[in-house]
Amino acid sequence: MLFTHILALGILCIIALVVALGLTRRRVYPLPLPPGPRPLPILGNALQLDPKRPWLTYTAWGKTYGNIIHSRMLGVDLIIINSETIARDLLDKRSANYSTRPVLRTAELAGLGFNTASLPYGETLRQHRKIFHQVLRAEVSVSYHEMYSRHANELVIKLLGAPSDLLLQQHIRGYTASLIVAVTYGHLADGHEDSFLTRAHELLSITKHIVPPERAALFTAFPFLEKLPSWCFGGAFALMGRCRELCQQLLNEPFDEVKAQVANGTASHSLVADFLSQAHDDADEETMKAVALMAYIGGIDTTVSVLHTFVLAMVLYPDIQARARAEIDQVVRHDKMPCLDDRASLPYLDAILREVLRWYPLAPLGFPHATSNDDVYDGYFIPKGTIVMVNQWALSRDEDVFPDASRFDPSRHLTVDGKLKDLFVNHFAFGRGRRICPGRWFAENSLWTAASAIIAVLRIEHAKDSNGDRIEVKPEFRTGIVVHPELFHCSFESVNTAREGHLRAMMNSK
Repeated sequence: MLFTHILALGILCIIALVVALGLTRRRVYPLPLPPGPRPLPILGNALQLDPKRPWLTYTAWGKTYGNIIHSRMLGVDLIIINSETIARDLLDKRSANYSTRPVLRTAELAGLGFNTASLPYGETLRQHRKIFHQVLRAEVSVSYHEMYSRHANELVIKLLGAPSDLLLQQHIRGYTASLIVAVTYGHLADGHEDSFLTRAHELLSITKHIVPPERAALFTAFPFLEKLPSWCFGGAFALMGRCRELCQQLLNEPFDEVKAQVANGTASHSLVADFLSQAHDDADEETMKAVALMAYIGGIDTTVSVLHTFVLAMVLYPDIQARARAEIDQVVRHDKMPCLDDRASLPYLDAILREVLRWYPLAPLGFPHATSNDDVYDGYFIPKGTIVMVNQWALSRDEDVFPDASRFDPSRHLTVDGKLKDLFVNHFAFGRGRRICPGRWFAENSLWTAASAIIAVLRIEHAKDSNGDRIEVKPEFRTGIVVHPELFHCSFESVNTAREGHLRAMMNSK
């Protein structure tokens, strides 16, 4: 009973504070804000959003208010961009003003302040991006082609021998996780690697639970919440404590192990080993620790989502799958696996991957930017501190750019003579301006290698039930910062016994 009274009193205090903030934070701007739905006095537009798929609400608003929209959530200004042109004008051409991030207090409380993606624009971010460039720029990323191929080949064998097609996501996650760990830290001992992957997966799960902006907004709007007893938030504070513990373990332990291997001459080729082989001071090492762990956190969920969506598309569009396989068979000998050296000769496969990213954007609202100073665009005022979000879903459904946008059509990314229209690494899925994904070269190489290996050896089809009838598949997705296809049934069949035999021989020789 006492807890109920305390909770009720707390809620009343919060409501009173919200009302007070709404009355005291009104500002007079020199120009109108971008148009948008009328906010409620306290919650702003929060109740007008689809809570699971806010990008759909923002896309619908765009049809009423235009391609740049103002919204308000708990007293915080948001600008939503529904246009490629506006996104380029602001985040690319005016990147100096649009390259910082909103403060995610929950991330700081959970020990995730090292996260490159959420760092404010400044010297620390520049140090992170400098090291990312050193260890993951295009030419360095390509140097790991043997690791890409080895792990992709293992994925193909696992898919072919999977006792259940519903293990698909597990196998894709295993491919992505083991590849990132191998490239980042080298071939760690099995026991240590398993321990790392288990704890890293736990860290990622906690991060997805506590970091979403809607959770962080409460702590930003009401800083006094941090002072309340931890029992007020159920298990949330306990998760933050566990997150801090995991961060410290994963930042230091694998890095220190590679450092010891470099010292005694046993280190394998990896990002960390290459970094440590050069002269750096202790401050640089702390940055490298953060960069190395971010390579995992930033790469695992996104790559899994894209590869899972790729397989879904191949099930739904067998003609496109067959065309990609025919292209590979024409370029690559039937007893050899495609590799990155063949990529320039396989434009249709690249077009498929671009279409996967467009068809169902892996992060429909991207990662939020924030303005460092007041700005004016097209006669509209954009205040300092405004959160700016690019609605990638709206960009992907722009009928002027992508006619019949709901249809999966790789040909839209090819010229009439079959060449790619532009660079894959500049796809909007990789972000904008000075915050463009620094690991995009690694991401595209790992995606391409896995996709080419799967298509070269396997036919992906609809699964059949116990009566021999085809199990239908619908493109449905779980929501979140990064979206994933819902689990679906499919089957994998070898269509090239020579390549399959080649892969099995390589696996047996390990």
